[in-house]
Amino acid sequence: MTQSQTRQHGLTLDENTLQELARVVAGDDDLYYRRGFEIAGFLKRSGWQEVPEYDGQYRREWATELLMERRDQPGEIEKVLLRLADPREYLDEPELLGEVVAAVNTFLIHEGYRLENPGGAARLVPCDPALARPTHYGASELKVVMTDLIVDEAMAELLEWRLDEARTCYANGAHVAAIIMLGSLMEGVLLQTVLERDPSLLGRASEDRVTLHALIEACHHAGWIGADAKRFSHELREYRNFVHPKAEARQNHRPDRDTLGICWQVVNAALNDLAETRPGRAR
Repeated sequence: MTQSQTRQHGLTLDENTLQELARVVAGDDDLYYRRGFEIAGFLKRSGWQEVPEYDGQYRREWATELLMERRDQPGEIEKVLLRLADPREYLDEPELLGEVVAAVNTFLIHEGYRLENPGGAARLVPCDPALARPTHYGASELKVVMTDLIVDEAMAELLEWRLDEARTCYANGAHVAAIIMLGSLMEGVLLQTVLERDPSLLGRASEDRVTLHALIEACHHAGWIGADAKRFSHELREYRNFVHPKAEARQNHRPDRDTLGICWQVVNAALNDLAETRPGRAR
């Protein structure tokens, strides 16, 4: 179902899911805190009409009641979800946007949806509820966005879209496609990192001809990625080569969800290393 179809037919969430959504809206548990009257303002900014004034009751209970009242009204809950992923809601504390979106996705994923904001444009994306398994992404959750790694804004945006497309492939069970996208993302990030930090690491190779193998080695030699990230990035590189069907046939192995989960952790680990070693970062 497309997002437009979702809005047309309405997204009816489980009562427990709505309670969790109310927790995020209210800002409990160290999320973006909203006082009672600020919750009402948030709902108005979401596009709700005729929002009642805050009556002084416990904020989370009040938010839950409001959400339950509009649970079956087409589009009303979607408006709230999309506003939660809108960067304009966090102009005073922009670093909280990612934490809020991650908090929403921990429960929204059980409904078969994921909240995303690639390029700052919030959207709901259908996904496989099986992504909620504890093995998804693992301990090395990506802690950065591309603009933390890449100076060139246009390239950072392009690479962010590559990551978003890999997520879409994952959510729809396209494991090989997702791995290929992750390999492409890794190559793009490492190349741009070398070009921006120290182009001499390319040696005699041009930026159009340098291999992913060479980029992994160069970034490790420069101290930008650790030995573990280097080792397993080469494993990802081998899987990335499955873009050629004969390469997959020679391996006699078809990547599954677990394979993809491992590859995702490799990418996260490498990008987190790059973020930790970026020039000018406070130590």
